[in-house]
Amino acid sequence: MILALLAASIVASGQTFTCTPTHVWDGDGPVWCAEGPHLRIAGIAAREMDGTCRTNQPCPDATAIEARDALVRLMGGARGTISTGHVVVRGPRLTCRSEGSAGGNRTAAWCRLPSGADLSCAMIKTGTVLRWDRYWKGPACR
Repeated sequence: MILALLAASIVASGQTFTCTPTHVWDGDGPVWCAEGPHLRIAGIAAREMDGTCRTNQPCPDATAIEARDALVRLMGGARGTISTGHVVVRGPRLTCRSEGSAGGNRTAAWCRLPSGADLSCAMIKTGTVLRWDRYWKGPACR
């Protein structure tokens, strides 16, 4: 019961938290964290898993699978899948700063990989997601 409540909780905006990725859905999240939150990677847009893009967001050329697989590689590689279609990962520990709710039970956040690299920038560099200017509050990607 406590784990279920923790999994559905939104990390308050401005709070720093740790995310150890366990499951990935698509190229911009949610990423399920062992610590409970479901992470929506801030400032980027990927195709939905059915291949579509919402009308109010940027639409990358890359497929949803290509974006998801790029994120999975950044999360240490696939360890299998579960019945919902989420890819199981045993990712590196991320340090994240919440932007608050991303809708549903997701926390929008800016995260850093152990190398110090910004995760949103790392995903943009893969060419599988686009910067979403409406929500971009992140660093200048190099």
